[in-house]
Amino acid sequence: MEILDAPIPPAEAAQRLEALVERHRRAANAGIEVLNLIGGQADGLIERLPPAVRGRLADLTDSALNTAMSAAHRSRGVVADSPGWMSRTLSTAMGAWGGMGGLPTALVELPLTVTVLLRAIEDVAVEHGFDAAEPGVRYDCIKVFAAAGPLDHDDGSDLAFLSTRMAVTGTAMKALIARVAPRLATVLGQKLAAQTVPILGAAAGAVTNYAYTGYYQQMAHVHFGLRRLAIDADRPHEAVVAEFRALLEAPPATPG
Repeated sequence: MEILDAPIPPAEAAQRLEALVERHRRAANAGIEVLNLIGGQADGLIERLPPAVRGRLADLTDSALNTAMSAAHRSRGVVADSPGWMSRTLSTAMGAWGGMGGLPTALVELPLTVTVLLRAIEDVAVEHGFDAAEPGVRYDCIKVFAAAGPLDHDDGSDLAFLSTRMAVTGTAMKALIARVAPRLATVLGQKLAAQTVPILGAAAGAVTNYAYTGYYQQMAHVHFGLRRLAIDADRPHEAVVAEFRALLEAPPATPG
């Protein structure tokens, strides 16, 4: 008979929840270095892209997500789980290369970067004790891309991906990608625009990819950390997410 571990003490659960709240808050600051480099506002970045590219962003992102899902999974049989810094290093180098040639090379680099990001998210899932080969875990990895993105103001919508659950099928995965793609398209559009900044293209590409990888790694830690906490504390996942949301939305305590 299998012996289940006893639930972790409430004090430990509360401590882990606070740590996840801090992770989420740190992730929200990931894009500051990008905006400082390019000297602009996130809201106006996409307007720098040619209209033809802006019109194709959703389709490009949908295609990149579908390609990345299979490519990231196949890479697990070739490259072992890697530390977070390695993913950020690879992503940074790819961003620099993508920015060197302006928009043409940035467009070629885009699906490669999405693959690296997704693989980094999968590595975080494994770090929290989940099997990246499980359909439900792969589904959750895609859901992490529903987060707001490092250059957007947090309007609370990035929390929606934490709690939604549904039966995982091929149709459900396609539907999820269709929902995530428009939001991620905005994020990737900002990245492409940053890489087209004259003279700064390579540097902007490197810094953008570095910030994006760190952001999605942090959000993956939040996502899978909450799932692991619910298991370890033997509490409903929805209840853990609700408590997390309440802590995140509470005004920060002022030092007394």
